[in-house]
Amino acid sequence: MTTAGADRDAEGVGSWWWGRGRSVVLDVGLALVSALECGIEGVGFAGKAGLPVPVGVVFGLIVGSVLLVRRRWPIAVVLVSIAVAPAEMGFLMGIVGLYTLAASEVPRRITAVLAGMSTVAVFVVTVVGLRQDVAQVDDGPQDFDPSGWYVPIVSLFMTLGLNAPPVLFGLYTGARRRLMESLRERADSLEQELSLLADRAEQRAQWARQEERTRIAREMHDVVAHRVSLMVVHAAALQAVALKDPQKAVRNAALVGDMGRQALTELREMLGVLREGSAPAAPAAVPLAAVGRAAAAAAEAAADDGPCLDALEALCEQSRLAGAAVEFVVTGEARPYAPEVERTAYRVVQEALTNVHKHAVGAAVVVRLAHRDAEVAMQVENGPCPSDAGGTDVRLPSGGNGLVGMRERVLRLGGVFVSGATDAGGFRVSAVLPVAGEGPVA
Repeated sequence: MTTAGADRDAEGVGSWWWGRGRSVVLDVGLALVSALECGIEGVGFAGKAGLPVPVGVVFGLIVGSVLLVRRRWPIAVVLVSIAVAPAEMGFLMGIVGLYTLAASEVPRRITAVLAGMSTVAVFVVTVVGLRQDVAQVDDGPQDFDPSGWYVPIVSLFMTLGLNAPPVLFGLYTGARRRLMESLRERADSLEQELSLLADRAEQRAQWARQEERTRIAREMHDVVAHRVSLMVVHAAALQAVALKDPQKAVRNAALVGDMGRQALTELREMLGVLREGSAPAAPAAVPLAAVGRAAAAAAEAAADDGPCLDALEALCEQSRLAGAAVEFVVTGEARPYAPEVERTAYRVVQEALTNVHKHAVGAAVVVRLAHRDAEVAMQVENGPCPSDAGGTDVRLPSGGNGLVGMRERVLRLGGVFVSGATDAGGFRVSAVLPVAGEGPVA
């Protein structure tokens, strides 16, 4: 059966249905008062029914104590109050029972039927009792007959006064309780959603931190690795020609010094940005994404807006000075592109040339740049290492991140990246970048 009441509590353990001590005190108190009322009214009932007074009193006590189970079985309490209405007892039980029934989760049609039955029973009992009282007050001649209209109207008002308030107040209490439960469930649901959103935000923050770490590492690799690789190549050449051609050795030493200074300058700029980002507050308070973006901007500050396609010729010339045979071929009409497109194209060619210096010393290199309608393509292809290049191997270390970094850069702009060995024994790196804005630009 459904639990009811303004202060409905969770069902207890075992056969008990009270969740709190004050609920027990309230129901026991109401049951005692109702039993006392019905016991007193049982005296009059015994006299009218011709029963011994103790029988009427005991009957009243039993009937009144039914109010104890009002929370567990509200329908039973109302039915008992209707059944004992002709005996003119159990008014408190009827009022409290109707309130409990209206406030419970019992279907409204059942509540309406039982409330109507209780109203009819009380109305009939009131009419009979009031008519008997009026008949006993005055047996003489009267100017009007009170039994014609006075008794029904007064009985109706008395019945509605007894039954309507508990039903209406019970309906209000039940609706208010259900509203509070709905709000509580909604608050719990919102709390769970907020918890899920917080977890997702934390996951996104972790992903963003990892992404920025990767980006910083990629930028530092692109900025430093190429120049350091050229420095190592020039140092090896300097060692080879130091005794044979002193003038060439001097030129190579000057180039090594210039590249070293450029590499240090770019590295100092990146580290300076990182230090400036962490100076105002504790390191944990600095958003890593902002630091990553600033570091990337500093890393790409070789020119006013970072490296661009116009600098590819100078990049190839640096490799020629290092002893590599680099051919630079441009097809199509050159035009300006978005800064991120030009930077990505420059980095791809730069990293490809760095790999040539590491793994194909002395090999001939062809750098191709093609300007097309909706895209720009670049390709760096080197031939096999010459057989007489073994003595010039500079043994540059490789971290295995060059091709991965190039692929990530190209895919971020929605382009296509392909790399692999050629049939002639060399290696080819190709990339195509969209320039019409179709690709996702981060």
